[in-house]
Amino acid sequence: MSNPGDADSTPITSVRQLADHIAAGCKPAAAFRIGTEHEKFGFRLDDLATPPYLPADGQPGSIRDLLTGLARFGGTPILDRDAIIGLKLDGGASVSLEPAGQLELSGGPLETLHDTEAEFLAHYEQVRAVSADLRVGFAPLGFHPLATRAAMPWMPKGRYAIMRRYMPLVGTLGLDMMTRTCTVQVNLDYASETDMVRKLRVSLLLQPVATALFANSPFTEGKPNGYLSYRAQVWTDTDNQRSGIPKVMFEPGFGFERYVRWVVDEVPMYFVYRDGRYIDVAGQSFRHFMDGKLHNLVQATPTVGDFADHLTTVFTDVRLKRFLEMRGADAGRLDMMIAQSALWVGLLYDEAALAAAESLLREMRWEDAVALRSAVPRQGLATPFRGGTLRDLARDAVAIAADGLRARGRLDAQGRDESRFLEPLQTIVEGAPTQAEHWLARYRDVWFGHARQIFSEAAI
Repeated sequence: MSNPGDADSTPITSVRQLADHIAAGCKPAAAFRIGTEHEKFGFRLDDLATPPYLPADGQPGSIRDLLTGLARFGGTPILDRDAIIGLKLDGGASVSLEPAGQLELSGGPLETLHDTEAEFLAHYEQVRAVSADLRVGFAPLGFHPLATRAAMPWMPKGRYAIMRRYMPLVGTLGLDMMTRTCTVQVNLDYASETDMVRKLRVSLLLQPVATALFANSPFTEGKPNGYLSYRAQVWTDTDNQRSGIPKVMFEPGFGFERYVRWVVDEVPMYFVYRDGRYIDVAGQSFRHFMDGKLHNLVQATPTVGDFADHLTTVFTDVRLKRFLEMRGADAGRLDMMIAQSALWVGLLYDEAALAAAESLLREMRWEDAVALRSAVPRQGLATPFRGGTLRDLARDAVAIAADGLRARGRLDAQGRDESRFLEPLQTIVEGAPTQAEHWLARYRDVWFGHARQIFSEAAI
């Protein structure tokens, strides 16, 4: 999610201008970078409750105190109405908050997956150092395994107040998405409009595979919920005007300008940020904003910054901005979250691998991806597919990604290439349990029906 205020105050003059704004993200392959984002739930060590933003009831630990503590490692505070809601870090990274205080690291643009691993490890070390004094812990899981929706706190971010009001109007699970889910995503570059479309379509068709591979949310309020990725199920009834796998992205001639027209005409707004505050325009058309037809913003001049903010409210399984965001995976173990980045880097950053992925998917259509997306939250890799199961497609995709990473030839100090980061996925596609299946076995055979133990075992 974005933080207050985009600096680009250029007035909007046309749809083409907005398409050019996105197209400005094109860069040569030598300049491609990897940006990994992940979220994690906080919990108090004493009672496993979610830490509030401010200290309360004499309990140690709060999200504000955590952010203040992290600032000692460097970073500039990000404020919303004088409340600290994040930190801008060196190198383009940041720490921010999701609606219920889920702590997010938005990693900087890095050259290799080895750098991604180092970034994770440094962040974890800092969070653990601060958390120890506050008696809190953090666990990356796809859906909160214990808390009710009502028990989750709300962070003091203006945009979240608007979304909190609007979400129940457009879906039954939007507030659960906001407060009880955590994800991991990787942001990747494209060289041209054609390159963007190729990568977007391959990654959209394979997002159900990612959802199945990284499934890590089998519990709700202390009990198995019947899903492997309940986080993915939540997204099926959050706000379908801005979510999922839009058919428009598979239309002939799709590109930057067609995407902009879809965003301004069919994706409703949430807010406009002016003079340090969020103005609620939820449900209104960005096109109407551009045309001066919003009753509470008739005199406001729409800017490119407003459009950039609006792009952050598109929640498709792959989001197009000045880069592509892969959004189909649950947060999870450290090695799995790096594997998520490795999967997509391997598939998309080597030309031969991208071509092989296109060949693998040549008979797959938008309707197939939509059907898989509906089935995988419950069935995971066992979802039927082309006479076999989705595990078969996952096995091929992981193999292609490994070839792509080996071809990149980015070595660490020990001479290892990036394909080593796919090892957790290689074991899964050959039959090992996913994270969700592992936790369900622990619940049944070791925890004796007490899901609370997941926090000690999943903590960073």
